[in-house]
Amino acid sequence: MPRTQVFLASTLFGAATVAAALDAGLFAPADRRLLLVSNNAPVPEISPALDAAPGFGALRGRFDRVLSWNDTIAPLHPSGWSPRPEDVPLWERHLRRLWGLGEDEVELVVESLHVEPALALVNVFPGAPVEVYADGLMVYGPTRDRLDSLVTTRVDRVLHLDLVPGLRPLLLSEHDVPAGLVPADAFTAVLAEIAEYDTAPAPLPEGGALLLGQYLSALDILTAAEEEELHVGMVRGAVAAGHRTVVFKPHPTAPAHWSRRLEREAEALGAELTVAGASEPAEVLFLRVRPRLVAGCFSTALFTASALYGLPVARVGTGLVLERLSPYPNSNRVPVTIADRLLPDLEDLQATRTWRPPTAEQVARDLTPLLRAVGYCMQPQTYAPLRDDAVRYLTDNLDAGTWRYFSRRRLASLALPGAVPSQLAFLPDNPAVRRVARRIKRVASRR
Repeated sequence: MPRTQVFLASTLFGAATVAAALDAGLFAPADRRLLLVSNNAPVPEISPALDAAPGFGALRGRFDRVLSWNDTIAPLHPSGWSPRPEDVPLWERHLRRLWGLGEDEVELVVESLHVEPALALVNVFPGAPVEVYADGLMVYGPTRDRLDSLVTTRVDRVLHLDLVPGLRPLLLSEHDVPAGLVPADAFTAVLAEIAEYDTAPAPLPEGGALLLGQYLSALDILTAAEEEELHVGMVRGAVAAGHRTVVFKPHPTAPAHWSRRLEREAEALGAELTVAGASEPAEVLFLRVRPRLVAGCFSTALFTASALYGLPVARVGTGLVLERLSPYPNSNRVPVTIADRLLPDLEDLQATRTWRPPTAEQVARDLTPLLRAVGYCMQPQTYAPLRDDAVRYLTDNLDAGTWRYFSRRRLASLALPGAVPSQLAFLPDNPAVRRVARRIKRVASRR
């Protein structure tokens, strides 16, 4: 029976990750390979999809067809639609006819399995095996939501880039899904193709600092004013570090007036700031700009810059973001924690100049126990086996430097070390106190 592989991608970075995995021979042979493009922007009608991005043509030849998920389910939005269970057979027949799949065996390769549109596609083809690829740091964090066993039992593998050597993914590990690495050389080769495909790129100065915007206010993590000030802090930090040419890469949906303020700030500091195209992957800019410093908050590109291109990096504003992340299980918590723990603060010039990436042994010794504790606190029911690790870490390592990664309220709700001051630490283990606490909780739940 013919085999068709359907690859779902919503970003050029994700499509490049899939292309690199194909080039490395990480997928079984197939009779056809389809790239299904999803534009998840709030208003996709005015935001170009990834197949309209500069350089996408370099990837197109790896697929037999490029399809649009937005067109398939229009006028519904990809981020908000999933088929009703009773409609699944109808949708599968419809898509098989629409995409010319016939009776082919279908294999799915998707991103962000716990949210739409990936979950919708997986539900439409209930008999298809699934592989997940991660295009960022969230692969090192816990699975955000509890997934149906009819989905998780079909997942064969999680593919990811080795952005933090020595760190293993938590994502889907509770279901014993194995992880596989996308080779770094295959990925950088694909990015080089993308950079070369755009034969007339806008001119950008080389050798200065490259600043990465993320648009955190759209996620209600920071206010618009706070995020604008965070970007201004990047400019000031880059200039203080001795850079007189600065390139700012804004988030594709960030307001244009932010960039204008940064230009004025750079001019006042005696530097020149150029705004790069928002749709161009930061990794392509690494090749074009060849920066001597890459700075941002907790962007994945900080880690591709360091791990894949050997560029100096620095973080800005992670302390504030850690304070603002709510609720505690916010899926951005692990990426922010990794950036905060591993990267130098841009305001610390000495640390920025002398920083070197940690070795895999250092990561395994210092970062892995922290993230296992954070992961348990984020999803204690799903990752119950990590409780002993969390207790051990909090008992031995909770101090002024690590408190920022936890909240006393969260620790209290889970009866973990650090929930109460040390002089009252005997209380959680006191049976009478625990009985009273349970009684209060029951009464409160009835109100």
